[in-house]
Amino acid sequence: MVAARGNRSRHPPATRPRPPPPPPPQLTALLADLASAVSLALRFASDRDLLLRPAQALALDPLLLAAARAVSRLLALLPLHLQTITLTSLSLSPPAPPPSSLPSSWFLRLLSSPHQDTAWRDAFRMSRPAFFHLLHCLSLSDPATSPSSSTTLSLPPDHKLGAALYRLAHGAPARAVARRFGLPSPAAAARAFYEVCRAVADRLAALLDLAAPDRISRAVPGFCALSLPNCCGALGYARFGAAAVTAQALVDAEGRFLDVSVGWDPSAPPPEILPRTKLYAAQALVLSNAPQGELIGGSVPRYFLAPACCPLLPWLVTPYRDTSVASRHDDMSSSSSKERIFNSVHAHGAQLVRNAFAHVRARWRLLGEPWKGDCQEALPYVVVAGCLLHNFLVKLGEPLPDDGAPVDAGDDVFVDFQGDNDREGERIRDVLAVHLSLLSRTQRQSVSSL
Repeated sequence: MVAARGNRSRHPPATRPRPPPPPPPQLTALLADLASAVSLALRFASDRDLLLRPAQALALDPLLLAAARAVSRLLALLPLHLQTITLTSLSLSPPAPPPSSLPSSWFLRLLSSPHQDTAWRDAFRMSRPAFFHLLHCLSLSDPATSPSSSTTLSLPPDHKLGAALYRLAHGAPARAVARRFGLPSPAAAARAFYEVCRAVADRLAALLDLAAPDRISRAVPGFCALSLPNCCGALGYARFGAAAVTAQALVDAEGRFLDVSVGWDPSAPPPEILPRTKLYAAQALVLSNAPQGELIGGSVPRYFLAPACCPLLPWLVTPYRDTSVASRHDDMSSSSSKERIFNSVHAHGAQLVRNAFAHVRARWRLLGEPWKGDCQEALPYVVVAGCLLHNFLVKLGEPLPDDGAPVDAGDDVFVDFQGDNDREGERIRDVLAVHLSLLSRTQRQSVSSL
């Protein structure tokens, strides 16, 4: 018996864990106030989102959803009876309007609002009439008329187009697009985006048909107005997707794209890209049988302007290499003066393609976002769609949106070409330079005689 009592003394009975101290009395009220504030903020963002610009809504939505999730986690940490008390106190808040009083998504509310042209331009980078004209041109499939189709997304065409343009314009994540357009999932938003891009590439392809009748001849007068006789396009390069791919483009004097080639390695220099493009192969056909421009110093064929990173060719006219040293030593040199005048006029023409790229970036912000992994394979396709949409909106006379400020183009820096020049290209450039020098002298004399 003694031994038994000793064993019991070595193994004291297990003690029950102490219950956690009860939360302060104010916690329930504080959590109820916090949950109520978050609920009201979510309701305001949902009911009044037509008053918010897209950038404001896209910045506010994740913050409010994160706050709602945090409140839910806090409530889950409370004992069950305190959760009940907190939720009961929430039920005493002012009731939300009945769901039937408002359409189910932001896009439906926008559709039902007759005077929201500013909101349309902010959201889709175009006016409401331009949006529906584009919708008609794309002929997107309607599930109401083709319910058996398994290759297209079963959404109304206007929802598909709106969701795709919204994502393209603002770089909005697929989850945010799905929520604003009432789509079933982020995957549905992604499918709608690529379906619309494919339709743009198919249905608006004629806007980039360089070989179409009179396409080149219609470009010549615009460059003549810039003192560039017989010029029919300005060539340039840009990088998209945070320098994921390089694009080569040719534009006319109105800033419309005549040709676009995208998908080149961002580290590849333009002299390596140019010979592998359709433009290089087609230029002889496009520019052949065209009238020569007869100038005082000789004749010039039709040609394209090109930046200093390209080689000088008979059909590709680049600026003279840096003449600043020569001009500092001899300001009266006719040769350096001729070269400076030509380079100045050339720079105005070359600015056209830089402006076109800048407008595409400003209108379609998604093209400036980083693209990685499998998505990067689709980037060239989306850039071409963005350029086609740019042409479509220029044709309709649609202005750039108010918040379409130029996007930093620091990635668009290419090393000057250092190879040998083509002799015929040098002759053509010299003829143009003499023409521009004489034109400048005539204009100065006219001004001094007044």
